[in-house]
Amino acid sequence: MKTTSTLRSPAWLPAVWCATRLALLLFVFKVYVFPGPDVTVDVSVIYRNWYEVLRTGTFPLGDVTWQYPPAAALALLSPGLLPFLDYATAFYVLACVADLAVLALLMHGGLRDRGTLRGAWVWVVGVPLLGPTVYARYDVMVTAVAVAALLAAARHPRAAGALAALGALLKVWPVLVLVGVRRRSSWAAAAVTGAVLAGAFALAMPGAFAFLTYQRDRGTEVESLGSLVFHIARNFGWDGQVLLNYGSVEFLGPYVDAVSTGALALTGMAFGWLLLWRLAAVRFTERTAADAAFVAVLMFTVTSRVISPQYLVWLVGVAAVCLCFRGSRMGIPALLVLEACLMTVLEFPVWFAHVVASDLTGVTLILVRNGLLVAAAIIAARVLWRDTTTPEPPRTPPGPPARTDADADETPVTS
Repeated sequence: MKTTSTLRSPAWLPAVWCATRLALLLFVFKVYVFPGPDVTVDVSVIYRNWYEVLRTGTFPLGDVTWQYPPAAALALLSPGLLPFLDYATAFYVLACVADLAVLALLMHGGLRDRGTLRGAWVWVVGVPLLGPTVYARYDVMVTAVAVAALLAAARHPRAAGALAALGALLKVWPVLVLVGVRRRSSWAAAAVTGAVLAGAFALAMPGAFAFLTYQRDRGTEVESLGSLVFHIARNFGWDGQVLLNYGSVEFLGPYVDAVSTGALALTGMAFGWLLLWRLAAVRFTERTAADAAFVAVLMFTVTSRVISPQYLVWLVGVAAVCLCFRGSRMGIPALLVLEACLMTVLEFPVWFAHVVASDLTGVTLILVRNGLLVAAAIIAARVLWRDTTTPEPPRTPPGPPARTDADADETPVTS
């Protein structure tokens, strides 16, 4: 009992965070070499080159790998805030700061109103399970904005809407924060903030929305759910290729367009389910916004043509917010996401060569990881539907206590 109470102490969270994040920093700084391909190339080469272009006041229009909304420029330019460090070092430091900011937000949200620290533990444990990729992408910065928006949704609706809009202009998916938000003030704040920021970028920097075309032309990435079709088909003579395309390793060849179209159709179905849920929902609580966002991010991740390892950072962050609420029933989906994180670091970067080769090890890793995400999405959607579409039973006012035989014996008899 003493050990259990000690582990529940908030003091353990910063201690475990420091130990695990030190390990991540040692890997990205290459003090120790993490197995598999070098995940830091995106920062030291790709981000660094984009930084030089963005500094001139324009987006990298000639680069088809630029597939991000305009506010992504802010994240990629942020290392300039630390001019005494080289670009890559500054980026890793800022990614670590964003990670710490998420922990602080989750601890504050968890301890508020006799909440729970389960959410903070999900973040502390989940992030290192993904390996150094977390600090070698800007997704942890985006997740910090989304977490702040979700935690603000109940008490500060306008701030939540503004943060959701900023997050959407950083990497689109944080717009899903608004799926379970009812207050019009949040939607109004999001619309105004989004319009102002989008207009400012469009006027100040040419090519702010060129990323939409590049995203449209993407194929089926080797880690996605649809890629399993080709992983298996390659072992039966499918005449196609695995090539670096649009910044990721994708399948190219016969029937790829059909599978990509199928993925888009599944995304449309997910959107339709969310719309149906919103129309059917009659009971909204303080945790509904986080639960709905978790379901939405799970659905759109699973049905995407691309499931990059950093996408799991989003899921860990939103799952952590769900578990900040004591009454949350998203524990099982959150656990499945953590298990998927472990499988993700094994398929990339540790054994990515097996994934590219579509051998038994690679196919098994993708099958298990994506299976865990599908299971998490289905279970989370079921929980959300049951919690919100069933009207709360009316409260019956307490009546007089029932009369018992003992009461009858003690009743005085008058003559």
